[in-house]
Amino acid sequence: MTDEQLQQRLLNCAECCWQQASAHYPALPQPRIWFDLRGRSAGQAHYQRGGLRFNMTLYRDQPETFLAEVVPHEMAHWVVHHSVPHRVRPHGHEWQSVMRELFRLPPRVTHTFDTSRATPVPYGYRCHCARLHRFTARRHALARRGRRYRCRYCQGVLHYQGRIDPHS
Repeated sequence: MTDEQLQQRLLNCAECCWQQASAHYPALPQPRIWFDLRGRSAGQAHYQRGGLRFNMTLYRDQPETFLAEVVPHEMAHWVVHHSVPHRVRPHGHEWQSVMRELFRLPPRVTHTFDTSRATPVPYGYRCHCARLHRFTARRHALARRGRRYRCRYCQGVLHYQGRIDPHS
């Protein structure tokens, strides 16, 4: 399936979730949808931009699970933000109620997608205990500019060893 087809499926799923929610919350605005999220997060409700963001890399790997779990999860955040007059915890009681009662899903906070392709960590660092520590490009750049990182186990300073295969 092409990215365009996958995106259309997600747009259709988001539309269904929104229609289901707006039947209970008539004033609920329809969120805009973006496919620009990167990293380990599968989705994000972005209130300032007025919509929901999704991670195409994670979506491509398991589209059915993504549509069944991530889209309703983010739509539940959207519902709570627009229906509760005061600020609430992101995965608090209100969000859990929307997940259970509106979408009939267990209120899971985290996903189980393999994030190794979404967050490549090709920079190898080692410490005194010889453990390999994998750094992202951002963390590697900070280390190259002088930021010191220490091993969680031996507390030794981590030293750059070179690029590594991100899937090894």
